[in-house]
Amino acid sequence: MTFYDIKQKYNTFNFEKYVANVSDEMVKNSIQKENLDEVDFLNLLSSKALNYIEDIAQKAHEISLKHFGKSILLYAPLYVSNFCINNCVYCSFSTSNNIKREVLSFGEIEENCKIISGYGIRHILLVTGESNVKTPLAYLKKCIEILKKYFDGVDMEIYPLDENGYKTLADAGVDGLTIYQETYNENLYKILHTKGVKADYKYRLETCERAGVANFRNLNVGALLGLNDFASEIFFAGVHAKYLQKKFPSAEIGMSFPRLRPAVGTYHPKTIISNENLIQAICAVRLFINRVNITVSTRESNNLRNNLISLGITKMSAASSTEVGGYTKKEHFDGQFEVNDIATVEEVKEMIYQKGYQPVMKDWIIL
Repeated sequence: MTFYDIKQKYNTFNFEKYVANVSDEMVKNSIQKENLDEVDFLNLLSSKALNYIEDIAQKAHEISLKHFGKSILLYAPLYVSNFCINNCVYCSFSTSNNIKREVLSFGEIEENCKIISGYGIRHILLVTGESNVKTPLAYLKKCIEILKKYFDGVDMEIYPLDENGYKTLADAGVDGLTIYQETYNENLYKILHTKGVKADYKYRLETCERAGVANFRNLNVGALLGLNDFASEIFFAGVHAKYLQKKFPSAEIGMSFPRLRPAVGTYHPKTIISNENLIQAICAVRLFINRVNITVSTRESNNLRNNLISLGITKMSAASSTEVGGYTKKEHFDGQFEVNDIATVEEVKEMIYQKGYQPVMKDWIIL
């Protein structure tokens, strides 16, 4: 059984009807529980729960302190290619968009590594478009070899691989995988992904399980918020994360909460996820899964990220570029999305210090 089988059990469940009928008493009972089940989690994602957001946030803060203390790990993404064989209607890298395409040479990757590591960053996220022709496994393996010279932690956000592919990259030194299902609604998924390997909903949904079998240290999931309704997407992402935590107890499981940002193309979000909803989602997940890494990227504004620190955030990107080789490029390229927080690493560190927290550049050492 995989998470796809778990997901099928909810095919006939009416999320809209359920959350519309959540009562004050149901929310209060769920907040008071020490161990939340899936029904409690969904109660905290209802509009009624917004009446109790301060109580939920306070409990999220307390749980986060207990399990993670006052520390925030900083990382940066490095985009090495924007070639993509998929047609995802909301993404700048979509094959249907007429953008300048590039794959970094190994020399260019090294130049970017020198700049990023010069900021003090010790954790890197390798990002590519989804093309196993332009960025084959051999290319990725060489990328990892270069990155390991400059960074203590190397995660990646690339196209899904089979188990052997992940084993190859784990042996090369990759620590973790980030992959977004984009939307957990299978019917909508097929509408949004009309071409390429990514059109296979089930294969993508089971990606983290293949990486987990290959002994990846970190597994990070999420939904792209704005593609579908708020409650069901956060619900499935949270249930997915909890499933992975149970199946791979030796791995650190994480969740991200990316909201749609302006990108190349004409796609407009189906729903607008407010700041209040984002806070609600983060806090509800923290109550549902006490020990889960929560990442907020530079998709969000500096002011909002500042306010989220005490609510359960454990990882933040800093001084990010979503352009291919964007740390060294003089000319402008179309990035995957527009960065919202342009603060430098030092400015992000100072923001964290001002909240009474500790920015962490390196969170583990291989003995």
